Amino acid sequence: MNVITDNLGMIGQGLVTTLTISIIGFACALVVGTVIAIFRVSPIPPLRALGAVWVTVACNIPTLCLMILAAFAAPRAGVPLSLFAAAVTAIVFSASGFVCETVRSGINSVSKGQIEAARALGMPFGLIIGTVVLPQALARTIQPLVNIFISCLIGSSLAAAIGVPELTNVTQQLNLRYAQAVITFLTSGLTYLAIAFLATKLGGLLERRIAGREARA
Repeated sequence: MNVITDNLGMIGQGLVTTLTISIIGFACALVVGTVIAIFRVSPIPPLRALGAVWVTVACNIPTLCLMILAAFAAPRAGVPLSLFAAAVTAIVFSASGFVCETVRSGINSVSKGQIEAARALGMPFGLIIGTVVLPQALARTIQPLVNIFISCLIGSSLAAAIGVPELTNVTQQLNLRYAQAVITFLTSGLTYLAIAFLATKLGGLLERRIAGREARA
């Protein structure tokens, strides 16, 4: 355990970097994925086609490949990105495809009667989506979105491959220094597990609160 206790500062910094990548990546993916989901249900064919292509590409290229391309190919194309930014960009693009499909399933679960009633009142498509459909769609997809956050958390460990000093990268450095793979990777794995468990519990709590509010309404 001395390997862990003597390097708590280093491990803590790696954990902060992991959480930063995960939270920023998920938050941006939530925004981008929701926009793409709106594209996919839009009455405008080019937007629907763009949404379909986005999801196909985002969901079928490994996140590690995206990170390597963002870190090393993008600068050659004139788009300089730090290693941290490359990791976040890859997670945002990859997760946005899954967010899109999750939100789209939530949109499709909204009663068509509500949408028709909004149309009858003369509300435009954008206002219907923003005020009637999206709030219900997001409320109904909390747990799937939490699962996507957990995927972002796990995916952030791939940033170790491009040299970002997040938790897995720090674990690898400690293992190389002390040759204590079991204790270092066990600690790292349990940390990821604890964060995922906490996220699941918070998601469940939020879901129950929303359900209770809707029941009272």
